[in-house]
Amino acid sequence: MPKRGRKRKKTRTHTGDEDNALLSAEEAKIPKSLVIRRGKCDPHVSDLVQDVRKIMMPYTASNFKEDANYRKLTLNKYSQHVCLPLGISHMLAFSQNKEKLNLRIGKTPQGPTLTFRVHQFSLAKHVQKLQRRPVNTNTLAANPPIVVTNNFGDATAPPQVKLMRITFQNMFPAINVSNVKLKECRRVVLFHLIEDENDDQRVEVRHYAIKATPVGVNRKVRRLIQTKIPNLNKVQDIADYIAGTGHPGTSVDAASDSEAEDNSAVVELAQNYTGRGNRGQSKSALKLVELGPRLSIELIKVEQGLGEGNIMFHAFVHKTPEEAKEIQESKEKVARLKGERREQQERNVERKRKAKEEKREAKRQRKKEREEAALDELRRKEEEELEDDNEDDADIEDLLAEYTKKGSDAPDHFGGDEEEEGIDDDSD
Repeated sequence: MPKRGRKRKKTRTHTGDEDNALLSAEEAKIPKSLVIRRGKCDPHVSDLVQDVRKIMMPYTASNFKEDANYRKLTLNKYSQHVCLPLGISHMLAFSQNKEKLNLRIGKTPQGPTLTFRVHQFSLAKHVQKLQRRPVNTNTLAANPPIVVTNNFGDATAPPQVKLMRITFQNMFPAINVSNVKLKECRRVVLFHLIEDENDDQRVEVRHYAIKATPVGVNRKVRRLIQTKIPNLNKVQDIADYIAGTGHPGTSVDAASDSEAEDNSAVVELAQNYTGRGNRGQSKSALKLVELGPRLSIELIKVEQGLGEGNIMFHAFVHKTPEEAKEIQESKEKVARLKGERREQQERNVERKRKAKEEKREAKRQRKKEREEAALDELRRKEEEELEDDNEDDADIEDLLAEYTKKGSDAPDHFGGDEEEEGIDDDSD
């Protein structure tokens, strides 16, 4: 029977080594984060950790679970055992005591570490309860958010403010304007620096979703385009709904809180955007819908390394140059003593290892000597037994030779006499 149908066309689904190398190099540049809690925390803090992980999506460990027995591990230990093997670049650790809630942001593996005090926070579920039409966040976590830093100053800003801005920006992937796709820009993370009357600086963190609505058409037609089915129980025809000639008490023409009316928010889309009616080269109104959580944090101190280095900035403790120098010298002394103890420990370990190796070698040599002595004894016994066997064989050969000689003489003598006697008998 002939074969039916066309020949199957094979599709090349795998990539070459060069493509894999390029992808791995690009992925290595993407910052990845780990959001954890250290020590005992309230359930609200655990919910806050989950909300912050949603902000950092998709390049974060969303299902990471801290072991209850190891929550007191330092950031340095986390960096060695978790971050470096997984390629994580930033750690965000929440810790709580009876008086305050702290947030530490560290750059792995060498720091620096920024310590913030969380003055106020609101969970995402609390923010969404205040909204009439909350946004579905399940489809927003596939792409990273756009980072906006506001009021952080210019080149003349203090060093700690510059460091905050750079840290907030580097926690998220950079956007390449030349090849960015509008469909991937779905969220915004805002870091807004506020200075109060007491010169205290606080950073307000907000998380928004970008919502686009097409403009230039009737509002009711736009509702139909967006598949928002209106209430038509008080009109006779769809034309009455469009023309607005229905029942006087109908509210189908009421404006929605999700429909933008400000002309300043209207932009012309260069590409197609998410949502019905948002086509390229058309005008749409953009609106930010808050997703949560909300955070109000204040920078307390900046440390070198991952929480174990020198303090470069402190909001409450100010030291003179002499005190700073003394502290630096004391830390260097402690580090030097620690290095000396470590070297001494390494020497002791090496000495014990050599002694153990020598002991093992001596034991192996004694065992070898015993085996050789046993083999020599066996060889000696075998040689003695072989000599005894040879002597016995020689004696046996001598006896056989002697008996053979005697036996050859005896038969001739006796045979001759018998013959003579036989002759005599015959003669008789």
